[in-house]
Amino acid sequence: MESKSHWEGVYNQKKPDAVSWFLESATTSLNLIHQIGLKHSDSIIDVGGGASRLVDDLLQQGFENLTVLDLSGSALKAAKERLGASANGITWLEADITQPISTSSKYQLWHDRAVFHFMTTPEQRAAYKKNLDIAVRPSGYAIIATFAENGPEQCSGLPVQRYSVESLSKELGSEFVLLNSCRESHKTPSGNTQEFIYCLYKLR
Repeated sequence: MESKSHWEGVYNQKKPDAVSWFLESATTSLNLIHQIGLKHSDSIIDVGGGASRLVDDLLQQGFENLTVLDLSGSALKAAKERLGASANGITWLEADITQPISTSSKYQLWHDRAVFHFMTTPEQRAAYKKNLDIAVRPSGYAIIATFAENGPEQCSGLPVQRYSVESLSKELGSEFVLLNSCRESHKTPSGNTQEFIYCLYKLR
């Protein structure tokens, strides 16, 4: 993955609600999460969650066992400051997803909006998938959202790998069974449109 300094620079130069991937509410992800029927005690990790507001939504809905992982300490700091005292009940991991994750937890749900498409080499994708395989419980779930085939070719000045539902499913492998997929036309704060795919998988 690109250097930590790149992402620290992004969050130091822009407010969290000014980055291109900002969402006021992670509606598409929440709709998919509701389809799973998780218990409020089930463990969820938001990979690349950074300053995302998904964790706010999950807290408001009563989920108790939340982890947010991001490469950028500045992004995590912004989320903690926004949440105030509520941040104390969340596990925050400042880590590179292409390196082994230091956690003893197994997760019922792995959520990733807009990290996997930055894995542009086979080595990066293999390292990411190794963490995914280790971290998700048997019969657990993964929601992965990437730029669609007609999405941007770059984001934040970096190249990305675009996917169809079929190509993303092939990349993850047969142990992840596709349960549902959908598309999202994301309006950026600057007014551009980015096409995403969202895929919900269950681990065999």
